[in-house]
Amino acid sequence: MTSFQDLLPTLPATDGIDAIVLLSPEGEVLHRLENRPGTAGSLRVYHALVKRHGHIDRKAAREGLELFAEHTAAARSQPGSHPNIDRLLAIAEQGAPGLRARVVLKAED
Repeated sequence: MTSFQDLLPTLPATDGIDAIVLLSPEGEVLHRLENRPGTAGSLRVYHALVKRHGHIDRKAAREGLELFAEHTAAARSQPGSHPNIDRLLAIAEQGAPGLRARVVLKAED
């Protein structure tokens, strides 16, 4: 199995992205993933999913779980320890509604 660290460089770059805002199907802001240490990997996965699928539905969530690789197993064994993976598990496996997303670009200096 390919590791998360091996998969990350294969995903689209996120250098110009400040954050991704996750929205309910109705457009309500649910969460903001920041492009900073600790969440940059999750942001990169979510960005790849949004870029490929346009939103995060069950199919996209399943793909995201594969991209998170070994972290998906850790999230399953310790619910709450990986909230960005928990969100995808809920959509992919528990019938939670999908998410819309808004990409926030970094401001020009």
